[in-house]
Amino acid sequence: MDDQHAIIMDTINDLYRVLMEDASRDHIDTALNRLILFTELHFSSEERLLEQYGFPGAAEHQQVHQSLLEQIRETTYRAQLSEDGELRSLLSFLRGWYLNHIQEFDQLYGKWLNERGIA
Repeated sequence: MDDQHAIIMDTINDLYRVLMEDASRDHIDTALNRLILFTELHFSSEERLLEQYGFPGAAEHQQVHQSLLEQIRETTYRAQLSEDGELRSLLSFLRGWYLNHIQEFDQLYGKWLNERGIA
């Protein structure tokens, strides 16, 4: 999971770099779609792991993931229709959300799995 977290953070950083370089709209859209794809793949992997080992907070974890994905998709759609300021706002939110989620929420299941000799 940590490798996937790193890929997502790299993808957010790539998207930020694309915005700062004033890249074409197609380039920005490609970076956004990549972020959504990696986020979906990561959340799916994490949810399967938690379900497989019976983590007690798995359902709540999945709800948090789905809420974020909805926010990303909605903001991405709005951003594709408007100025890049919407994307900068999305990136700021995502950086904070991912870091908080990884450092706090994901640590709970990591500790729980480790205590059971799973991870």
